[in-house]
Amino acid sequence: MASQLETTGGLERRLTLSVPSADITKKVQERFRSLARSVRMPGFRPGKVPLKMIEQSYGPQVQAEILGDAVSKAFTDAVDEHKLRVAGQPAIQPKEGGEGEAADFTATFEVYPDVVLSEPEKLAVERFACSVGEAEVSKTIDVLRKQRTSWHEVQRAGQTGDRVTIDFVGKLDDVAFDGGTASDFATVLGEGRMLADFEAGVAGKAAGETGSFDVAFPEDYSAKELAGKTARFDVTVKKVEEPELPALDSEFAKQMGLADGNLEKFQSDVRANLEREVSQRLKARTKSSVMDKIGELAQIDLPKSLVEQESKVLADRMREDLKGRGVDMKDLPVPPDAFKEQAERRVRLGLIVAEIIRKHALQAKPDQIRKQIEEFAQTYENPAEVVRWYFSDKNRLAEVEALVVEQNVVDWVLAKGQVADKPMTFDELMASN
Repeated sequence: MASQLETTGGLERRLTLSVPSADITKKVQERFRSLARSVRMPGFRPGKVPLKMIEQSYGPQVQAEILGDAVSKAFTDAVDEHKLRVAGQPAIQPKEGGEGEAADFTATFEVYPDVVLSEPEKLAVERFACSVGEAEVSKTIDVLRKQRTSWHEVQRAGQTGDRVTIDFVGKLDDVAFDGGTASDFATVLGEGRMLADFEAGVAGKAAGETGSFDVAFPEDYSAKELAGKTARFDVTVKKVEEPELPALDSEFAKQMGLADGNLEKFQSDVRANLEREVSQRLKARTKSSVMDKIGELAQIDLPKSLVEQESKVLADRMREDLKGRGVDMKDLPVPPDAFKEQAERRVRLGLIVAEIIRKHALQAKPDQIRKQIEEFAQTYENPAEVVRWYFSDKNRLAEVEALVVEQNVVDWVLAKGQVADKPMTFDELMASN
């Protein structure tokens, strides 16, 4: 089957395909004969339906299917012949004047750009670092203890750290507003769950005491009817409780899952888990730093079809996310064009990363995939079962393989580029997403 290739501008190409009519006719007749062996029609036994009736009933459908398959194969063969890397789906149309011995078609499409990588030695990237010491381990254990705080009622004024149970009524211009009234409402002073004016008005009062005070709502307050306004609150304190953290002993270790209550083993486990979490977060921060810079390694034209496809994916993802949050999407369009810039960045990054992987053979090796899975499994009670779970599904393995390949790219950039080590405090790292 003959084909002719044209460059119509940038990455766009056009193939002219010629499909012999005789081949189409032959395959159509073969399909009719095949159908004749199984088609059922009223008044005829199976296999005895006249070929002419089958042609009348199924002719257009069969013709379209055979022609579609022939054009698809002609396109695939032409792509192989011209050694093209097609980006996106081709637009195939019949060509005028193609009647006769051959049916002519044009296929318009884009090809992947040639990616020429610059030297990575000039690439400036950051590698993040954070140490885990006794202070970080102690802080983490304190968080675990606070999560198991018990509360004991006290007969004194409430202070920072206490849990107070209150009734309150909030008013604007002496009129109670929606959401401003509650009974038996418990809040911990100093946690910042309530506005600062409110907490200041409650603090210093013991059970049975009442008070009235003003609360100024910020201009950007979520409830628009209250934003920028000052309300008057009447409050009655019903109970004050002080916190009591569990002792750091063998009983606490048992509560945390160590049957033998070995406190030293518990602290060692906390350190190991913390170091694992810190390592993962540092990797993620460093990977983000590297990926932000990789785009500087090549200047390339982007296939419009890939950008449009990626824009649609991002729009669909946003739409599903908003629906999951309960947003009514009926009158809230999410146009793909709004994600064009982000899509361009993602497509560019993907093309450059793919070329790095190809050129420097950074594909994931089996031992790397197993090592990554074993690292994932360490956080579970039965690591061996988790490893089997990953290896039992090709899709799960593919996800791990993609992560390993990304890390190979990051490690390659760190080995070649200008790396600036950037220390982070433990609190900074744990507060980051």
